Amino acid sequence: MVTVVIPTVGRASLRAAIPDGLPVIVVDDRPGEGEPLDVPAHVRVLRSGGRGPAAARNVGWRAAGTEWVVFLDDDVVPGPGWTERLAADLAVPGIDGSQGRIEVPLPTDRRPTDAERNTAGLATAEWITADLAYRRAALEEVGGFEERFPRAYREDADLALRLAKAGFRLARGERVTVHPVRDDGWFASVHRQRGNADDALMRRLHGREWRSMIGATGLLPRHALTTLLLLLSGRSRLAFLGWAALTAKFAWERIEPGPRTPEEIATMVVTSALIPPAACFHRLRGELRLRLADTALETAPALGVQPAEVAS
Repeated sequence: MVTVVIPTVGRASLRAAIPDGLPVIVVDDRPGEGEPLDVPAHVRVLRSGGRGPAAARNVGWRAAGTEWVVFLDDDVVPGPGWTERLAADLAVPGIDGSQGRIEVPLPTDRRPTDAERNTAGLATAEWITADLAYRRAALEEVGGFEERFPRAYREDADLALRLAKAGFRLARGERVTVHPVRDDGWFASVHRQRGNADDALMRRLHGREWRSMIGATGLLPRHALTTLLLLLSGRSRLAFLGWAALTAKFAWERIEPGPRTPEEIATMVVTSALIPPAACFHRLRGELRLRLADTALETAPALGVQPAEVAS
């Protein structure tokens, strides 16, 4: 009835994500061959060639022969009784998708850091694939995950929107999955701005109101203003003061709710200056990528190339 699909890049946390008592397909998304994964004997391992989690999940669910497919990430831990609660969640009449409840353990002896608060946002996010089950028939009807999303960002929301538009019913279940906080380094918040390129694709696929459809918010307009003032600051003292004020405001918004340790303050100050231009750069990169793909599709017939041969 149920197959669990877990895409992985070989994290050490993978084994803890594998539940007992169910068929499991692990999709190794590392480029190249790599060392064999440390998985139990009952786990089937497939390869997806390093094309990103969306493509890896598609490889997994298409290889599953069960009515339901449950997607887990390789850095989560299914909670006590997860398998039994999953069965109850999927038995709810009339549903085509079921999202697990995500818990993010935060420190109890201090305020959470900016990185910890970012991960904690998963607990209230809609339709994230940290723990998400879909009927295989529903995935087949909409074509599964959109593989133009190259990273673990927006590909889950895009799929949920397409399923909802197609008339499938999605619900939140009662099973609990724990998502620990990872230490991704000092500049993790800057690296996350790559997702702005994927926001360009979301806008293309779902229109200007896509953020409200998934309950998301964004700071791109403010980041754009901050970046513009930075570019003008060499010629205008007023522009420099505006850039400094907006950057200080952004930094304080991230510092104020946190532990305010010297390291956290330094991290927030530096990254708050880097995030606005990084966000704008990646959004422009995403828009340019879409325009180039459109141009390629328009010119393909004149060159005698079939649309399927044009890379997106």
